[in-house]
Amino acid sequence: MAEYTPMIQQYLSIKAKYEDAFLFFRLGDFYELFFDDALKASQELEITLTSRDGGKGNRIPMCGVPHHSSQNYIVQLIEKGFKVAVCEQVEDPKVAKGVVKRDVVQVITPGTVMEGALLDEKANNFIASVTPFEDGYGVATSDLSTGQNAVKFLQEDWKAVCLELQSISAKEIIVPSNIAEDELKLLKDVYQFTVSFEDDNEVPEHLHSITSKLQSEELQHTANQLIAYLVRTQKRSLDHLQKFQYVETTAYMKIDPNSKRNLELVETLRQKQKKGSLLWLLDKTVTAMGGRMLKQWIEHPLLDRKAIEERLSIVETFMKQFFNREQIREQLTEVYDLERLAGKVAYGNVNARDLIQLKRSLQKIPSLKDALLDMDYPSLVERSENMDPCMELAELLECAIHEEAPLSIKEGNIIKNGYHDGLDEYRDASVNGKAWIASLEQSEREKTGIKSLKIRYNRVFGYYIEVTKSNLHLIDEERYERKQTLANAERFITPELKEKEDIILEAEEKSIELEYDLFINIREEVKTFIPQLQVLAKQISEIDVLQSFAVVSEDGQYCKPRIVEDGTIHIEAGRHPVVEQMMDRQDYVSNNVHMDHEREVLLITGPNMAGKSTYMRQVALSSVLLQVGCFVPAESATLPIFDQIFTRIGAADDLAGGQSTFMVEMMETQYALTHATDRSLLLLDEIGRGTSTYDGMSLAQSIIEYIHENIGAKTLFSTHYHELTVLEDHLERLQNIHVKAIEENGKVVFLHRVENGKADRSYGIHVAELAQLPAELIKRANELLTDFESSKNAKNNADKPVKEDEGQLSFFEPYSESKRKIRKSSEQLHPALEKLKGLELLAMTPLEAMNTLYELQMSIKKERQEGSKWVKSNS
Repeated sequence: MAEYTPMIQQYLSIKAKYEDAFLFFRLGDFYELFFDDALKASQELEITLTSRDGGKGNRIPMCGVPHHSSQNYIVQLIEKGFKVAVCEQVEDPKVAKGVVKRDVVQVITPGTVMEGALLDEKANNFIASVTPFEDGYGVATSDLSTGQNAVKFLQEDWKAVCLELQSISAKEIIVPSNIAEDELKLLKDVYQFTVSFEDDNEVPEHLHSITSKLQSEELQHTANQLIAYLVRTQKRSLDHLQKFQYVETTAYMKIDPNSKRNLELVETLRQKQKKGSLLWLLDKTVTAMGGRMLKQWIEHPLLDRKAIEERLSIVETFMKQFFNREQIREQLTEVYDLERLAGKVAYGNVNARDLIQLKRSLQKIPSLKDALLDMDYPSLVERSENMDPCMELAELLECAIHEEAPLSIKEGNIIKNGYHDGLDEYRDASVNGKAWIASLEQSEREKTGIKSLKIRYNRVFGYYIEVTKSNLHLIDEERYERKQTLANAERFITPELKEKEDIILEAEEKSIELEYDLFINIREEVKTFIPQLQVLAKQISEIDVLQSFAVVSEDGQYCKPRIVEDGTIHIEAGRHPVVEQMMDRQDYVSNNVHMDHEREVLLITGPNMAGKSTYMRQVALSSVLLQVGCFVPAESATLPIFDQIFTRIGAADDLAGGQSTFMVEMMETQYALTHATDRSLLLLDEIGRGTSTYDGMSLAQSIIEYIHENIGAKTLFSTHYHELTVLEDHLERLQNIHVKAIEENGKVVFLHRVENGKADRSYGIHVAELAQLPAELIKRANELLTDFESSKNAKNNADKPVKEDEGQLSFFEPYSESKRKIRKSSEQLHPALEKLKGLELLAMTPLEAMNTLYELQMSIKKERQEGSKWVKSNS
């Protein structure tokens, strides 16, 4: 440190506290970066890298950005997942001794941005804290821009926690510094999260109330860890943070992150875009906070029947009373984002225009209340009566804040005339003084005869009289005191002008200072209304989402679903809501769905491109729509309340995690089979296609049997293994259905109509032809298919006289028959199995185990050659 100048020493001492962030070090009108920060920032921001003398002849790397445009550069770094520590002067240079004292005033991170392009107005910006416990993980989330906080407990493994964080699009993860290395690696390298560390869980006393009501010390610890990080990095008021809400996982339908992606609930599977998702379809909200609540509802469908039916009834009311609904939409259109405005007030970065938006929003609430009362529905009337329009706050802002106020709060013209007597006096002096100067200019022109004489002002010289050099001979040199000489003019001051200048400038300076103080006082007064504003924001958001459901349901001709307790699904003329919207509705082929306790598994066959996956997804999406409180796309619909939805659709690998496509398929299937109940919905598409034909068919059949016998969940299972259709004869609650296609003139025509029974063929080569594979290739494929089918028929005929050994399991035997044969064959074990059963494996060396295994193998081969006595005696 001694080798560097005092200023660089100061920089290094501050940087040591913020090693994981770019330090924006304020020097005059620039933020400067040094050493490694400069090297990295010059590359990331594409700005010039220079150097400066750091002391004793050391040249150190340096780059900088202008203070007035620094926000643009900070945004670029945050978008790339970096953090920025903003270091400002915290001491008046006029009274400083030595180097001006500086300190970090805020750390800006991906999870703590409060405004600007980094915030999506219709999506939350979550930062999450994770703490490990003996039986699971505590996960706390906060949206600093809205003050919304939640905490939950996950009894899952670490990967499941990462998937949960990914599903809520958390921008930053806070973990303790002693986190396991493999867990940290998964967070940073595989899931690409911005990770920060926090070991403190002590929070300021005035923030205790937001975590004190949590039901366990573990959850309090997790929430406090998050609050401690926010307090340490933001260094300002966080009074807008709401109490942490405990998310009871049993109150909502569980949809694992893979299923959310497969169903495209909030973004599309391929492009990761909102357009084409269920969220895009349902988003007819007219407020930003309503858009955010809609996304939350879609990700957390309800399980409470009463709450679901209440939402459905309100949607029905909105649909029946069109004109009242349109009046409500009109009022909501002019309501700004109350949640984020309240956050900016508490955070201290609200400006006068923000307060004008807040005032205009509050002025719309009385009309909104009246429109809800006119709906004449008990729940809406109650909501109207409970709405606090905060009229006292609206009146304060109406009296105080100028409608055309500037963005800056330090340049004046914010406060209205008549709000403060002292401010009015300063303004009067300033206005009258400027009128006097205009009068002086005219009188000086008349006295001197110089028509081009002007009185002007700048910050360096104040007010002055400017005379061109050609007219200098006309001035009174005794009265005119020279201040500045220019190329073509001279600037002067007179005693009268100097006297009035002092009065005007003092009045303007004091006016601006007083306006700033008054604005800060108004902001503090607004801060006391934050709890009411947050409650009001939630009430408005709910109304906005429900009217959005009504608009979508009416436009799409959706029906009000009926909820049943017996697990029956009966949908007449059901449609996939998004696919229908993306295409011409008249061309969409609707389909019926019927499932009950006698028809729990639907085995779906049919060609690719025929609509199997669409049919499966539309059942799931209808269930999601019901449980968020929206009507469903059908002529009529009867649905149960599902506790969980699981999907295994499409092919995807996890190369970063070292898992193949088939392994991912098996893991997702395992998760579904492990967690599903008889109240769940399973969508399984093409299970077993990632391995050999017989392996795949074996797995597919055993999975179907396992679900049928052990789980009892409503299951839609699509497959190209036509051999599986025989299961309908052996599994009493399984039904074959197929998507109809016909062949005309050698071309396949997809009817997209689902009917009972099995498909007659797959039409795979026809689909390849539709994809415009080379004609020569298609011709060869048809030749090979003919040969394969001929060979198969010949083999089947040759095999007919051969009687199957009773002891061998038939590949497509019914599940119960398979179990019977296994039990029978296990009553008299093969000698090799008897020997294997008696081995003490844990007492054997690896070499002994290998030798024993080899001996057993050789004995079995020998028996096959000589004819098994055991098989003959047990036949």
